[in-house]
Amino acid sequence: MRVWPAPEIPGLDVTGPPVRLHDTASGESVTVVPQQGAARLYVCGITPYDATHMGHAATYVGFDLLVRAWRNAGHDVTYVQNVTDVDDPLLERAAKVGGDWRELAERETQLFRDDMAALRVVPPDHYVGAVESIPLVIDLVRELEATGSVYRVEDDLYFSVTSDETFGSLSGWTRDQMLAVFGDRGGDPDRAGKKDPLDCVLWRAERPGEPAWDSPWGPGRPGWHVECTAIALLHLGTTFDVQGGGSDLVFPHHEMCASEAQVARGGERFARAYAHAGMVGYDGEKMSKSRGNLVFVSALRHSDVDPMAIRLSLLRHHYRADWEWTDDQLWDAVDTLVTWRRALSLGAGAPAAPVAEAVLAALAEDLDAPAAVAAVQAWVDATLGTDGLADTSDPAAAGTVHRLLDAALGLSL
Repeated sequence: MRVWPAPEIPGLDVTGPPVRLHDTASGESVTVVPQQGAARLYVCGITPYDATHMGHAATYVGFDLLVRAWRNAGHDVTYVQNVTDVDDPLLERAAKVGGDWRELAERETQLFRDDMAALRVVPPDHYVGAVESIPLVIDLVRELEATGSVYRVEDDLYFSVTSDETFGSLSGWTRDQMLAVFGDRGGDPDRAGKKDPLDCVLWRAERPGEPAWDSPWGPGRPGWHVECTAIALLHLGTTFDVQGGGSDLVFPHHEMCASEAQVARGGERFARAYAHAGMVGYDGEKMSKSRGNLVFVSALRHSDVDPMAIRLSLLRHHYRADWEWTDDQLWDAVDTLVTWRRALSLGAGAPAAPVAEAVLAALAEDLDAPAAVAAVQAWVDATLGTDGLADTSDPAAAGTVHRLLDAALGLSL
């Protein structure tokens, strides 16, 4: 699957510090420096049955900061992202609107590409659809079968979560907590014939009117979790550096991915760290397609809103925070960029070295974008001055800060 165009990112004259992230599994801040070679990142992608909303944008901008922080610290990065271009929500939406599911998936995936390009999000090195990963899934299910962790319920194949002794250690949830949400997050805890209510489907046998592909177990399609597991194992191997996504993926999605991989690969850890972005709300509820309380990136772009103002609105919130979107935040970001551009247009400004150090240090410490934005604002305030006390002592400041904003924060001004 093709990606969106990569933004041209300027180089910096300084190197950022080692990157630390909050690891969901341990609950602690951990250093995520690659052990050898490139830093390896997997971020779970969209199910393309509707347009990109601000919750999506917050997640992918958040992990874009990680890619940039790694690169600014001197590391190459191998970044993988999937697209779940066949799944129940997509098929249901296509049936509801009377369209072809393939056309719907491609249309919404292209809209996502356009939104990410506008927001200057660095594209993944491998962008893989669920449909094209079906051969990988079949191979992985065969591996799992060899471990005795797969069983049939009618013609569907299930993964036995108890085959992984560490199941539950990523989320830290109790069984009661898991069962309370499993049915609403793609699971089927009440299905008769399952060994454990938490077992997840690996291969869903063909149903009337649904797409299906040939397999050793008959025609069907992959379950949700195994898709990401197979893609990550192929492109990143085991014990890659970070698996990321929204906090609503901690359980069951990331828990199941980790268990499937660890059972298939003899207990080798799936990812060294797990990072999760917070949820964005609107009108008092989490922004979601089921509730319909969505603010679409494309709608803002088509209303002539500067994409950099959208991105700055997101950067003013820590990637792990839950927060509420309001239009006032966007208009405040528009006004802020006017001020920042005015400071940059002077050429000279306050010393740039301290702001570069502060921005890179903030982003290296759990991607603290709000602190980085505050450091830039402090430089702007010093440069423009108050009571006539402007600081233009650094003749090359504007060029340095221009490059810093783009390379570290993804803001091209």
